[in-house]
Amino acid sequence: MEPGGGRQQPRRSALAAGPLNYSPAGVLRSGHLQTVLGSVWPVAWLTRRRAARLREAAQELLLDCGDHVRLQAYWSRAAVVRGAASGVRRVAVLLHGWEGSAEATYVLSLGSLLLAHGFDVVRLNLRDHGATHHLNREIFHSCRLPEVVGAMRALAERFTGARLYLAGFSLGGNFMLRVAADASAPGAIAGVVAVSPVLDPEVTLAALERGPGIYQRSFLTRWSRSLRIKETAWPGVHDFAPTLRLKALRSMTADLVARYTEFPSLADYLSGYAVTGDRLAGLRVPASVLLADDDPIVPAADLKRLAPSPQLTVVRSRYGGHCGFADNVAQPSIADRFVLQEFERFDAAGAAVKARAG
Repeated sequence: MEPGGGRQQPRRSALAAGPLNYSPAGVLRSGHLQTVLGSVWPVAWLTRRRAARLREAAQELLLDCGDHVRLQAYWSRAAVVRGAASGVRRVAVLLHGWEGSAEATYVLSLGSLLLAHGFDVVRLNLRDHGATHHLNREIFHSCRLPEVVGAMRALAERFTGARLYLAGFSLGGNFMLRVAADASAPGAIAGVVAVSPVLDPEVTLAALERGPGIYQRSFLTRWSRSLRIKETAWPGVHDFAPTLRLKALRSMTADLVARYTEFPSLADYLSGYAVTGDRLAGLRVPASVLLADDDPIVPAADLKRLAPSPQLTVVRSRYGGHCGFADNVAQPSIADRFVLQEFERFDAAGAAVKARAG
């Protein structure tokens, strides 16, 4: 990003020899292929196989997020620690995108890499994602930030003395950036990395509407299935039939905003979870953003609309698609290695501050 208009810009990460020297070969230069690659059977199967230890070691957590909200997570320990969980030093908290889950291919891929490098890994499910529709009466929407902050506080209490390293993909990246700027987030957070985060929801919705139909159809299929599951989990409480008949992302979202939220309009709702404008000006911890120029869902041009902050690092890649960044389908992605590198950087920075204070 180039300086302009006299404003301090988000800084670039110093990755001279790092993983963002990234130029995939052949067909992997397609942003559309990168975007869908993780859902292709051989890639998904290879990733789940690589993540076998992560999944086998997972312990379910039901987190009290305040206001009677519970969110589900899965905790995998890097090593067996005798006694209480307070012996854990570094805990990575990973958050999926919209209509993904803790079992998403990209979450499993990153989680297995972090586990192998000594991080405990917590894979969090947003409300009504994964098999959690029964946990909370009201439906999910993207402005439910307080419960995600509440989940971070619950984890900070559970892992007393540990540092939390947060990473999110797409909408999950958007949530984690907002957590990083929230005054009520716990002090245990060491930093945040957002991969392909939604920046301006209105722009992303428009990109889905004008882009290849496969993306909108995929989201519609998964979202419609999720709403039906929610309806079944809470019989007599919800009636989504009028919404489902609309069969378009914009009109369905507008209908649910009108019926289930206090936002006066769709525009108000969408701006409610945007991270453009001044939203990140008050970042409380280091935050890094990775976004590709060929992302078909989140236009990289909106990076210049992020508020300047000395805490913010922006890395813009020519290739990678949306949450893709693959250069070898059988190995961790470039995004995985970037998150690990940034977590290690946060760790080193925290250690240096502690040493100076000591």
